Amino acid sequence: MPVISMKMKNINYFMNRRYKLEIVPDLEEGGFVAYYPELPGCITCSDTFEGVIKNAEDAKREWIQTALDDGRNI
Repeated sequence: MPVISMKMKNINYFMNRRYKLEIVPDLEEGGFVAYYPELPGCITCSDTFEGVIKNAEDAKREWIQTALDDGRNI
């Protein structure tokens, strides 16, 4: 498998990696909270399970893009 330099890695590279997604019920406000333990601060919520999965994917994309823009390691 070819080695990919950091400069060649883009958002698609990181979006295609598997990250553990944790989903828990929000006992205080109802609905669900989702977060990626490997992506500190990447958290979202929704009233429905389906909604929190979609929101988590959107949050992951924004978290990764911000990290890339800021030059942070992912």
